[in-house]
Amino acid sequence: MPTQAKAAVIEEITSLFQESSAAVLTEYRGLTVAQLTQLRRSLGAGSSYAVVKNTLTKRAVDAVGHSDLAPLLNGPTAIAFVSGDPVEAAKAIRDFARTNPMLVVKGGVVEGRTVDAAEVTRLADVESREVLLAKLAGAMKGNLTKAAGLFQAPLSQVARLAAALQEKKESAEGSATPAADDTAAPAAADDTAAVDTTPDTTAAAADTAASTD
Repeated sequence: MPTQAKAAVIEEITSLFQESSAAVLTEYRGLTVAQLTQLRRSLGAGSSYAVVKNTLTKRAVDAVGHSDLAPLLNGPTAIAFVSGDPVEAAKAIRDFARTNPMLVVKGGVVEGRTVDAAEVTRLADVESREVLLAKLAGAMKGNLTKAAGLFQAPLSQVARLAAALQEKKESAEGSATPAADDTAAPAAADDTAAVDTTPDTTAAAADTAASTD
């Protein structure tokens, strides 16, 4: 049975696992206190980097359902508990390890999922949340501009078509009036011809009657 002091440490580590967005297990063998302080500061506000005892940490990871981390708890272990963006923390650890190769990343937990050292490295290569949001905003702005163009194009085409139809209609109405006048002229001529021929026909009939008499 753990003593009261050990139980308090286990409870503290358990709470850190539960409250953190990510926890990265490292081996710090050969690093100085100044270097560990530098790494702790690079993780950002709200994050911590704590040297832990493996036996007590095994009890804590069992309590939070990450007993698969137990094999990583050997040798001098320190855990980076991240409260902010896991990507930013992974980048900070990667950059620190480049200049301080004594730091060894073992693995950890990211957003409730157990990851190995390779996945922590891949996470560090992912663009930060701010960069991704900026790209998303730019893409959405571009798509909205394209959508506006697609909506405006048919409207302008409809306007041009309506204007063309109106012009055609006006042209047709203008040409229809002379045509009506031309049609009326032959009709009037026919009527005149009919009137003119009637007296001739009557005169001929009168002459025939006179001859008979």
